[in-house]
Amino acid sequence: MKKKVIISCAVTGAIHTPSMSEHLPVTADEVIEHSLEAHKAGAAILHLHARDEVDGHPTQDPAEFDKFLPTIHKECDAVINITTGGGPQMTVEERMQPCMHFKPELASLNMGTMNFGLFPMLKRHNQFQHKWETEMLEKSKSSLFKNTFQDIENIMTLGYENGTRFEFECYDVGHIYNLHHYHREGMLKGPYFIQFVMGIMGGIGADTDNLLHMKKTADKLFGDNYEWSVVGAGATQMRMNATGASLGSHVRVGLEDSLWDGPGKLAQKNADQVKRVRDILEGLSLEVATSDEARQMLNLKGKDKTNIV
Repeated sequence: MKKKVIISCAVTGAIHTPSMSEHLPVTADEVIEHSLEAHKAGAAILHLHARDEVDGHPTQDPAEFDKFLPTIHKECDAVINITTGGGPQMTVEERMQPCMHFKPELASLNMGTMNFGLFPMLKRHNQFQHKWETEMLEKSKSSLFKNTFQDIENIMTLGYENGTRFEFECYDVGHIYNLHHYHREGMLKGPYFIQFVMGIMGGIGADTDNLLHMKKTADKLFGDNYEWSVVGAGATQMRMNATGASLGSHVRVGLEDSLWDGPGKLAQKNADQVKRVRDILEGLSLEVATSDEARQMLNLKGKDKTNIV
């Protein structure tokens, strides 16, 4: 039976700011609207962050997640994937709070400490509404996105205790080897879901040669005991998804990763990008997976076993 492709949608994240696009969902109502439309368009998985509703700054306060998670959980069948990445300048303890509280089916887990350079955006966007936006981008030049081996092990252990599985986010080849360490130690639960995140300054570049290298490395280390997906940051989003899908990957889109829906055109909704990548997949004669099919492929516990009520 031909494997179907899982579309993940990262609805709103910590990288882009409200000043960069008026269409970025900030309030709970906006996150709900974007999420439900993205799921209806074909996103089996919704990867979710939260923002303060006053000024739009990223937050890991479970109370902010609680403003939108129950409605999304009730109104659609999507797999809810809660971030443990949060924002590059948050503490690990802060980043873990919503995942530990809501015990989702799936959570993201960043696989290594890295430079996470957002400061080049200051040259492209020079008018900001809020002080925190400029400060966050400037700080990325002198700070690290901290994910030590101990941090990773803590998140992984506590998540597995709650029945949560992980989207292992690998921004470079070394992160795949970091994941393999836990594979060797017998700490992982298969099948592994590995997300190749490409095009972030400080990580691997978004091009075909690098994608092939990431895939060959994962094949060498994990054999066929994993599912994989591709993220292309910014303008590379659809190109990397198309390349990955042609090689057998799942795909991720969303306004966390790119604000665009074609050259020079801002995406008004996350669903715009979901529809675009779905057209690409169907043009490649690939079928899109439902949420239940994604649950089966990733061996998830089911939406009724979370703490989202």
